[in-house]
Amino acid sequence: MHTSLPDFQMPNEEQVHLAAETFRMLSDPTRIRVLWALLQGESSVACLAELAEVAPTVVSQHLAKLRLAGLVKGRREGTFVYYSAADQHVQRLLSHALFHADHFDADHFDAGHAETAKAR
Repeated sequence: MHTSLPDFQMPNEEQVHLAAETFRMLSDPTRIRVLWALLQGESSVACLAELAEVAPTVVSQHLAKLRLAGLVKGRREGTFVYYSAADQHVQRLLSHALFHADHFDADHFDAGHAETAKAR
């Protein structure tokens, strides 16, 4: 069936793995808050901790993971490191996710979740 669709192509294994890893990195509320703050501009760990309402050590741990995933970058100035979102792709991805959250039918999710729980 899909072979009859013009230009249909499944993503390769590496693309699927990297996309899944990106979504895994975005699966934490603190990381979403930190990324959103970084999309507004460069920031320090202390400032991000205040905005995300968590301890600076927590922000540092999340930033390390986000940096390894290529979602944020750091710039050293003396003894301070200032972080920013890696690129505009991060902004689009997070904006789309938040837009989806704003328009998500929570009642539909709750009903589907209840059905899944019943099936167990």
